[in-house]
Amino acid sequence: MSIFIETKRLYFREILEDDDHNMYELDADPEVHKYLGKKPISKIEEAREVITFIRQQYIENGIGRLAIIEKDTNNFVGWGGLKLIKELTNSHINYHDLGYRFMKKYWGKGYATESSLAVIDYAFMRLKLPVIYAIADENNLQSQKVLEKCGFKKRDLFDYQSQPHYWLDLVNPES
Repeated sequence: MSIFIETKRLYFREILEDDDHNMYELDADPEVHKYLGKKPISKIEEAREVITFIRQQYIENGIGRLAIIEKDTNNFVGWGGLKLIKELTNSHINYHDLGYRFMKKYWGKGYATESSLAVIDYAFMRLKLPVIYAIADENNLQSQKVLEKCGFKKRDLFDYQSQPHYWLDLVNPES
């Protein structure tokens, strides 16, 4: 197992096929999906399809969302990291998007901020990316707070999946 990123309390690894039950628990929760613009999944097969899609991104793009594991317990707490977006979004294409999703039982522990800061460091120091983007639903105040705490700046409010979303960016200070 390769660990890609590590923090004081968490580590990141590839999402594996045997993460299917954890991915199902995560994506079947309506509260987790509240601001995602899509319905929660209802079958484990859907979680397996998501895993296959993410693993294909590793092959095609050399990057993709990663499983986030709590060090003390070795529990899967969610996923996060960078994704190369190849579709046109808010006049951007082929950009790196920072994203995260956590099981509800791990909310409020600071994991979103801790993991995002580690991903930003990885993106700028290891991958030498000039900029990272993020998207947050206009009503998802908690996610906006996390992103702004990590240094992201709101640049635009735009329509994404028929809902107003903020477009945020963070420029590499070394660029």
